[in-house]
Amino acid sequence: MTFKWCLRLVNTMHIAMVSGEYPPRWDGIGSVVYHLAGHLAQRGHDVTIITRSHKQRTPQQPGVSVLQVPWLKAPMASTRSYGKYALTELRRLHQVKPVDVVHTLLPLVSWTKKEFRWVEEHVAPVVSALNGSWVGQREGMKLAARHKEAATWKNPNDLAILLTGGWYARYEQAAIEASSVCVAISKSTKEEFQQWYLPPDDWSCETVLYGVDHKVFRPVNHDYEEDQLAYEEVRKTYDAADDAALMGEPDTSTPLLLAVGRLLARKGHRTLLRAMPSILKAHPGAKLVIIGRGHMRKTLMRQAKRLGISDAVVIKGGMNFEHLALHFRSADLVVYPSYYEGQGLIPLEALASGTPVVTVDQAPLTEMIDETVGGLFACGDSDDLARSVIESLDRPKERREQAARGRERVLNHYTYEHNAEAYEGIYLNAVDS
Repeated sequence: MTFKWCLRLVNTMHIAMVSGEYPPRWDGIGSVVYHLAGHLAQRGHDVTIITRSHKQRTPQQPGVSVLQVPWLKAPMASTRSYGKYALTELRRLHQVKPVDVVHTLLPLVSWTKKEFRWVEEHVAPVVSALNGSWVGQREGMKLAARHKEAATWKNPNDLAILLTGGWYARYEQAAIEASSVCVAISKSTKEEFQQWYLPPDDWSCETVLYGVDHKVFRPVNHDYEEDQLAYEEVRKTYDAADDAALMGEPDTSTPLLLAVGRLLARKGHRTLLRAMPSILKAHPGAKLVIIGRGHMRKTLMRQAKRLGISDAVVIKGGMNFEHLALHFRSADLVVYPSYYEGQGLIPLEALASGTPVVTVDQAPLTEMIDETVGGLFACGDSDDLARSVIESLDRPKERREQAARGRERVLNHYTYEHNAEAYEGIYLNAVDS
């Protein structure tokens, strides 16, 4: 391929992204697809998203088209039904406007090996993003259960993963064997697939950690009146507003802790609550805000009551990105006690917001977080979690330095600009091979 032809391809590629999640179905994959598609479009590409249908309004972006398909609203089975409808829509799309590359977002789309090969032969090369695995999620839930997080049977989705994750893993096996290239979202995810799926010797797999929107997730500007007033409102809402806090000083006696993530067993919120009595003993004015949707809200509130910490804990439902970002930059510390992640975007959103992170001392979180930008604790150990949080709160000067380094780390390595450039190169290599 000549340079001139390669350049023309860069300017005109039509990318079909097959993703079971897309706004307003945010969560992790939906957020990534939205921002990655927008940045690819800014680089001159045409992007078409094929996603599940929903009744809410889909946000529009220049250069990005969204096609919705039906799907069976049933745990796990939804990935297979959506996959079939998405394949039909992809076939129709290619006839109307030829597709240059197909980007599938696993594990939320389930295609057989025969279907992957059909796409490769009749449509375009397939780039499959490995966003964690069903086997990994299943093992994460087992680990969480051993640490008394929650009963799996209380959540139909968790129960379905536990009982059928091994069965649906065959569709991930098909992807790694029949795609032109796979892209793991962390080194540990790549290792996970190598360990449990035994890919062929000629398996092609890149590693690209997702970034965050550093313009939305940004530090508070205390010199800007609108920023300061919004910040003060958050701090006052949670009664975390002594004079130092309102001035943005890290040596506050009313520290605001933030935990963000779906209210599922594997997210580790019960471990965090068990750590709170010790944290409050050392810092009586501390407040914990948990933001997330899920079935465990009542369970967590009952636990907080039993522990005698109800006055220091608030649980909020999901919120839009702007309001969530305001919470990130208004907090003193973000705590992320998850038992399993393919990557985990919450810690990066915190760093981008100028807020240090305390998280588990296991991959993939340790690929992004170390003690230069936060703290680590032994997974599932509430005493060690409390220790790490207390140490961070006891060192306000160091926490301010961590905040600056965390923001710098995101800007240097974890942005959607980086992601779009990396995927563009992967697409071109797939098309040229």
